[in-house]
Amino acid sequence: MSVLNVTDVTHMYGDQITFQYLNFRLLAGEHAGLVGVNGAGKSTLFRLLTGSLLPDAGQIEWAPQIRVGFLEQHIGLQAGTTIRGYLERAFSHLFEMEKEMNRIAERLADPGDQLEALLRKYGELQAALEHHEFYQISSKVEDIASGLGLTDIGLEKDVTTLSGGQKTKLLLAKLLLEEPQVLLLDEPTNYLDKVHIEWLTGYLKRYKYAYIVVSHDERFLNEIVTVVFHLAHQNIKRYSGNYRQFQKELALGQAQQQTTYEKQSKEIEKLEAFIDKNRIRKAKQAKSREKMLSRIVRVEKPTDGPAPRFMFSMPGATAGTAVFETKQLQVGYEHPLFKPMSLKVRRGDKIAIVGENGAGKSTLVNTLLGHIKPLGGELFASERLKTAYYRQEDIAPEETPMDKVWALRPDLTQKDIRKVLAMSGLTAEHIRKPIQALSGGEQAKVRLSELMLTPSHLLVLDEPTNHLDVRAKEALKKGLMEFQGTILLVSHEPAFYEGWVTDVWTVGEWSPIRR
Repeated sequence: MSVLNVTDVTHMYGDQITFQYLNFRLLAGEHAGLVGVNGAGKSTLFRLLTGSLLPDAGQIEWAPQIRVGFLEQHIGLQAGTTIRGYLERAFSHLFEMEKEMNRIAERLADPGDQLEALLRKYGELQAALEHHEFYQISSKVEDIASGLGLTDIGLEKDVTTLSGGQKTKLLLAKLLLEEPQVLLLDEPTNYLDKVHIEWLTGYLKRYKYAYIVVSHDERFLNEIVTVVFHLAHQNIKRYSGNYRQFQKELALGQAQQQTTYEKQSKEIEKLEAFIDKNRIRKAKQAKSREKMLSRIVRVEKPTDGPAPRFMFSMPGATAGTAVFETKQLQVGYEHPLFKPMSLKVRRGDKIAIVGENGAGKSTLVNTLLGHIKPLGGELFASERLKTAYYRQEDIAPEETPMDKVWALRPDLTQKDIRKVLAMSGLTAEHIRKPIQALSGGEQAKVRLSELMLTPSHLLVLDEPTNHLDVRAKEALKKGLMEFQGTILLVSHEPAFYEGWVTDVWTVGEWSPIRR
């Protein structure tokens, strides 16, 4: 049985086609991955499925009374709500049943002539609560909170005090507790540590309902999906099997298409050459060849577009070899996050800063950069140090990539700016859109373009691989390896940084302050 039918869906942005005559269906209980390069339209398709966007043509039909779940925005988190309290909202309908049952219990003290009806209603509510395992809610909340690392933070902590990554974990935990018949998950492993990705992998493999997952984590996808939907060239194709099987079938199909394309191209060249040579001398035969040429259905050359390239430059050497040096540095806001640290970062060091969400990675980086005042100790920073900082952005700006990047470097020509944006993998169509209308991967490429145009001795990157596809990750890794300066990289992807960084700071292993 289909829980979702997408029929002849077309979507346009201005005069640009995103999808054309898109057709696919999702079956009950099916575990599907939605894949494609950055800019293929995965996020747009999700917005169409959730109803936040409307198609220009075609239909999106969900099965009647189907519950579809997707991640909410952080704006719903209000002060005074604990992590436990927020997660229990997943069962708000059951808590309402309990309140109704308690009201009936009060009325049973003096039921009048309604005793039989009240007892029947009370029994129905009690049976419904037991059927939905209402009395196991506390253990359900704790199981999922533990799996995603929220119990380490403390279930009584106020939700507004959480970091961005912790808030994303919270929203994901609530969504999983709701157990909708269809889950729509866009990059669910972003902000998750290795142990929590492993837990989520096991959870989704056992999930009894259907889901569609967007992810660039190939290992994760390979473990959890049984079907792959591949978005490319304004259309979608369904592949049965896991992600590895999809890759094999895709490569085989592209090889066959390449062979067909080359064979057809030679045939077209022969026909065109004959027509050009014999327009006058053999006009009738040339006319016949023109008709043959016009009837040929052209095979497209298989391509995903040019691979991105990232090149980062330095303005010149800094004075001395030390970039940062600390003595008994205390990092935090009102209270230190860990015991005083004495650290040294030398010119040319490439350091990965890892640890669980909320461990203090971003706080440490911002303290080293002087954005947060240390609570104690000494901090030395090299003179004339020029820094470029890749931050995570919660709200994307309304301006276009062209306008935003050009404002950073007004000394350059429009052609220069276009060249850098194109290097990062952004097309002419992308750079004319508002940044907030771009996918997460495209927005990341805009910020990386800004870094390429900012000569610096020190690159600081906070989770730069979130939302990037495999090709873009490889290109970024190559660019960082070739950079001659110093790098501080906050990351949760060992596969991205292992083998080329000079040191790994595991913040979670530093002695924490117990309060």
